[in-house]
Amino acid sequence: MRATWHIRTGSSCPFQYDMQGNSVTIATSAEQIAVCEAIADWASARETAALARAEVDEPGDRWRQLWPELAELGVFAAAADEGRDGLGAPFADVAAMVAECGRRLVPGPIVPTVAAAIAASRTPGERAEALTGDILAGILPVVAPADHVSFGRDLPPVNPAGRIELGVVTGWVPEAALLVNLVLPGRGTRWYLLPPGSATVDAQPCDGLDGTMSCSRIVLSGVDFDAAVELPRSARAAAIFSAANTAYQSGVAKWCLDTAVDYAKVRTQFDAPIGSFQAIKHILADMLCRSEQLSAAAWDQAGAVDDLLTGAADDLDLGTQAGLATLVGNTLVAELPLANAKDCVQVLGGIGFTFEHDAHLYLRSALAARSALANGASDRTQLGQSAIDGQRRRFSVDLSDVEDQRAGVRATVEQIAAAPEEQRRAELARTGYLAPHWPAPYGLGASPALQLLIDAELDQADVHRPDLVIAGWAIPTILEHGTEAQRDRFVAPTLAGDIIWCQLFSEPEAGSDLASLRTKAVRGTGPDGQEGWRLTGQKIWTSQAHNAQWAVCLARTDPDAPKHKGITYFLVNMASAGIDIRPLRELTGRAMFNEVFLDDVFVPDDLVVGEVNNGWRLARTTLANERVAMGGSSLGKEMDSLLKQIGARKRPLTDGELAELGGLVAEAHNGRTLDARAVSARLSGHDPGAASSVRKLIGVTHRQAVPDFALRLLGVDGVAASDASELFLLNRCLSIAGGTTQILKTAAAERILGMPR
Repeated sequence: MRATWHIRTGSSCPFQYDMQGNSVTIATSAEQIAVCEAIADWASARETAALARAEVDEPGDRWRQLWPELAELGVFAAAADEGRDGLGAPFADVAAMVAECGRRLVPGPIVPTVAAAIAASRTPGERAEALTGDILAGILPVVAPADHVSFGRDLPPVNPAGRIELGVVTGWVPEAALLVNLVLPGRGTRWYLLPPGSATVDAQPCDGLDGTMSCSRIVLSGVDFDAAVELPRSARAAAIFSAANTAYQSGVAKWCLDTAVDYAKVRTQFDAPIGSFQAIKHILADMLCRSEQLSAAAWDQAGAVDDLLTGAADDLDLGTQAGLATLVGNTLVAELPLANAKDCVQVLGGIGFTFEHDAHLYLRSALAARSALANGASDRTQLGQSAIDGQRRRFSVDLSDVEDQRAGVRATVEQIAAAPEEQRRAELARTGYLAPHWPAPYGLGASPALQLLIDAELDQADVHRPDLVIAGWAIPTILEHGTEAQRDRFVAPTLAGDIIWCQLFSEPEAGSDLASLRTKAVRGTGPDGQEGWRLTGQKIWTSQAHNAQWAVCLARTDPDAPKHKGITYFLVNMASAGIDIRPLRELTGRAMFNEVFLDDVFVPDDLVVGEVNNGWRLARTTLANERVAMGGSSLGKEMDSLLKQIGARKRPLTDGELAELGGLVAEAHNGRTLDARAVSARLSGHDPGAASSVRKLIGVTHRQAVPDFALRLLGVDGVAASDASELFLLNRCLSIAGGTTQILKTAAAERILGMPR
């Protein structure tokens, strides 16, 4: 079974950074922004973190004084059904509000109360209606056993007439309702809302780890199930509960990031801000990645919950979708907030170890969240099994803005599909469908939505675009900065497949620090007396150099200028005299890359792109109308290879192996969610923010970890060469190519988080 998730273009995810380093939230509408700001102002005035600190010292359920005020802010009513005096807003709005509560460490059982409000408001009956009214008014708080957030745990059956052990319950007070998930004989798994007085409660107080609520070990007896409210659609209640928890913890992780970033900018050691030190920058970059991952997971779960709330009750596909989103969210919540909290304390140093600083309160919250999930083991195990069983998330988008063009697009695609295979590329180029984001006449200047519509129709017709490879970077620069003659000469032949490009950028002494390149270009004349440039130097790591007809090349035309200046962008004919191409064998034994030696290679003036000495800026150019694409249902070639290997095994995975697989599946799903979130932002006209930088960093780590796990699964058989060992060796390049991981972390800290150089 495959789950479908519809991206809503009017929402984003809780908390992200834009490329100027400004913190932005899920709120994209004026109403969302206003309510999140109202929560932030209210929490600051009420000193919510100070309440949590006092609670650690002496438990007193101080959150009770805040409950009517939280209700007045609309936290509980936002997504409740309008027929029960709720606001009927999407759950994405609630996720933003709950995330803001997490960022401000607002104490109290916010997560179960939000879940109960939404579920009870959609439950028929007078008792459900009365309880909903009390919850929305802030009169009736709702608490739940700590372990109920886990989606993958096994529930033992209980005797409804006997004692029911709930374990640790956070925030319990006598006037609270209990939200419980029970397995009753003959009924299966059900969620119940037990109002005060519906059971005898034996509550034994215990020391709590998290200062936001007290803890009690609770045993129920004499439960009056006639007084209880059975919440329909158990999967929906579980999904809401987990989604709210993920949102809250995304706020916790975000506070840790913000606090560490702010401190690193002002704290000085050795006469410099500590944020200028590479070690601190790398810690902060890791924290940024985790925060973005959690935000993406919260957004994913919010979308799944909204689909459950609006979809048909018998739509099993929606339940599968919500289950996958929940398992991924729980897996990440069990790890990432705590990692951010620990790193926050580390960046703060001694001050972070004091009781008076708020850092330990967020550390406690994240640690309690991990413990509630039992370290995420059961969720990871179930997620691993879901991948083996073939469950995947498919991503689709709301294309209503371009739906009126679908018939025309489909007709064009049918025409392309009807062409003989050898003519399809020409048809794709002629129609502009090969690169629809390029400007006319080479493309269509297509909007993000139109690009996705064309992609969908091509996919439906099983028409595959050829990969432009390096041309996908070279031609946009020519389109943006080249002359009309250059565009006429190169763009159409490239689309037709008559020109293959390579990129002569990297040098032995200029890898990640590309601006340090030494290839020089001096004025000279060609064999026919043409004016131009003579290029001399060495390029390295050039893929396709042995097949390419043309290259884009950076060379230094002013040796006296600063290193980012004095560089010019050239188009080089690879058949020119003076070019020597030598293959480079990689550690895999293959030769995909080349060294290219330029010995007095002539390039005429009409093959200079843009202005002389302005090539560095051109090398960083992307078209304003960038390519937008949605991934398919695959978890990536590494995961596909791993799952194929697992399918061929003669013995099943152990629980430990399944759990490790589930962690990798969570990373893969989350990476695709980051991609989808970026697409959603583009469709809404918003900046995708740090998503692309984060995607590169976490993607590299993930793609290297998968074949490592695959090799360990092979055991002693891993001594023999295999697909897993091939991928393991090949993927070592990922943390080097396109900028090393360490350089990219430094760049993320400086360009996104504003760390000093």
